[in-house]
Order: sequence, then structure tokens, then C-alpha cells
Amino acid sequence: MKKISLLGATGSVGIQTLKVIREHPDQFSVAALAFGENIQVALPIINEFKPQLVSVKNKQVADRIRIQLDDQTRLVYGIEGMIEVSAFPESDMLVNAVLGSVGLEPTLAAIEAGKTIGLANKETLVTAGHIVMKRAADCGVRVLPIDSEHSAIFQSMQGQDRCAISRLIITASGGSFRDKNREELIGVTIKDTLNHPNWSMGAKITVDSATMMNKGLEVIEAHWLFDMPYEKIDTVIHRESIVHSLVEYADHSVIAQLGLPSMLAPIQYALTYPSRMELKQTKSLNLWEIGSLHFQKVDTRRFPSVSLAYQAGKAGGSMPTVLNAANETAVQAFLSEKITFLDIERYVETALNRHHVIQMPDLETIEAVDKETRAFVKNQIN
Repeated sequence: MKKISLLGATGSVGIQTLKVIREHPDQFSVAALAFGENIQVALPIINEFKPQLVSVKNKQVADRIRIQLDDQTRLVYGIEGMIEVSAFPESDMLVNAVLGSVGLEPTLAAIEAGKTIGLANKETLVTAGHIVMKRAADCGVRVLPIDSEHSAIFQSMQGQDRCAISRLIITASGGSFRDKNREELIGVTIKDTLNHPNWSMGAKITVDSATMMNKGLEVIEAHWLFDMPYEKIDTVIHRESIVHSLVEYADHSVIAQLGLPSMLAPIQYALTYPSRMELKQTKSLNLWEIGSLHFQKVDTRRFPSVSLAYQAGKAGGSMPTVLNAANETAVQAFLSEKITFLDIERYVETALNRHHVIQMPDLETIEAVDKETRAFVKNQIN
């Protein structure tokens, strides 16, 4: 029985992680979980899986839910609560499915506690990849990717000589506006943006998919997960989201991982690695039903967020922290109807251009840069 600590239990990846656990009750249990403030979704989860420890967003949420929990469940809150869930002594593995850079400190706490990490939180590696991966190596902790693209790369590397890898190729759906030019993006609505053609995801990630910042963040994440220089990481638009990513080797052989669009398979692979188990909730991929697969080069003039991410990643140091903080702040402003869709990229680029990179920042510096960047972008918006 593998005992899981789960961050982001009421989000899209969190709910699907629970589906995998539910399908294999003899293999997995939920020892601890954290969620924000969606009590309506969280209570049935807590009643079903009966975690020993639950963390919520703040004291106000804790006071609202406390009376509805039994005496066997301990309740904590805030970032300290998330850290406690992550490092919970009774758990074997942390699944980090929380959104945003708030996932960084809990991940580090889990590493220090010797937990295997199932990572679905891009921002952890984007903002502090050099710290996270070094600590994981020092502590002998395995960081397993849950994002479908990184899981595909990881699966395509199994049994291969990593020194022979010549290129990683990350696929992208192109998002909600893949068939629109820049002029057609003027005035697009939030509803239009959240209408993703292939995947069902949270609002922030869906907006990132539409700007393709999501793919830029994944490039930086892949750099740290697989110790790969940016010059050896490519992106390609693949409309059907069947090929989840590819790895090219020195002999120009390309190994890919394919499957219907679903997060259940990469989640389960992280939970069961290196074994594979049956997953009844997904269907077989019959390529004759798909008919054809399409690929096209990413136009960075059409999707400047990808170029901004490569620039930030290659600059290194504190620059990816700025990229992520500016993007999170701008996306939230768009979802709050304070700025337009095209403004998102403009505010991110402005924040990057004004920042003087700090090489090898420590955790305190990263937190300070993150905070300062968010304040700058908010001030610009206001």
C-alpha cells in the first residue's frame, strides 16, 4: 500500500489523481491532502478517503469546515499546513497538483522528508529548478513528472542511453486560438479563451495554453527534469494531442509516447513507476479511428510567449522567476477582466525587460524577486 499526500485535491489533476487511487484501493490510499477553499467539492473527498491530515487555504476556511470533520482528521491551514501535508510522516509520496509558485516550499519540504515527488506543478521547477533538482539529488529523491508532455518524454527514455539523446520535442495543441492570427485575437473574451479544443483543464492553465506560455513553461521544466540544454528542446504544434511528446536519439531514431488526451495515464504511471497497471477508465488508442495526425512548426511571432520563455530560460538565474510571476499576475488580471488577452504577453515582456538577472539565487532571493515582480505588474495594470 502506497500512502499519498495530495496537494490541490479539488483541482483538475487532483480530482483525476483521486480517480486513479479509487480504481486501485488495494494499492493506494490518501494519507493527507490539501485544498484551497472549495469545501463543497472537498468534503465528499474527505469523507470517502478519510485522510489523517487536511490543510485548507486559511483560518477562515478552517473554521467553516472544522465542525464537519470527524475526530480522526487533523486540520491545519496556510502555507505551513501545505508543508505539513507534504512532509507528513505517514505518507510515502507527494503528488503536487497545486497551481502556482505556492507549490515550491511544500515540494522542498517533501524532498527533505525523503518522499518521492509526483510533480504536476510547473512553477516549482520554473522558479527554482536549480534548487529543487539539487536537493532531490542530494536527498536521493526521485522527481517523477505528471504533466502529459514530460511523462511522455520520461517514458520514451526508459531503457535508452540518455547520453545518446539529441533532442526533446514537446508537443502543443495550440490552444483555443490556434487558427486565429494576431489581429483576430483583439477583443477575444474569457469564455472564448477557456474553450480548449482537446483538454479539460483549470482556467489559468487554459489561458496559458491559448497564449502558449504553458509550452514555454514546459520547456523550462524539461530543462531541469532531464538536464537538457535549451538548444536541444524543440516544440511543435500537434492538433490532435495524440502524440504527447517525442525523444530523438543520435541515430535520428525518434521514440514517442501516444495515447488519447487524458491525464489519468501519466498520473497512474507516476504512482506506479516503474510498474504499469491496468487503467479501466481510459480507452484504447485506435489510430485508424483518428485517421491522420498533423504537425506544424511553432511560429514565435504568432506565439511570442514561447520566445519569451526560451529567452528567460537561457538567461537563467532569477529570470524564469520573473517570467512566471509576471505571467501569473497578468493571467489573473485577464480572468478578472482588468486587461485584454493580448495584454498578457505585453506585461510579461515588460517585466522581463526591466529585470537585471541574479545568477544562482537562493530561496530567499527567489521569493523576493517573485513578490517584487507581482507588485510591479499589478502597479502597471492599475
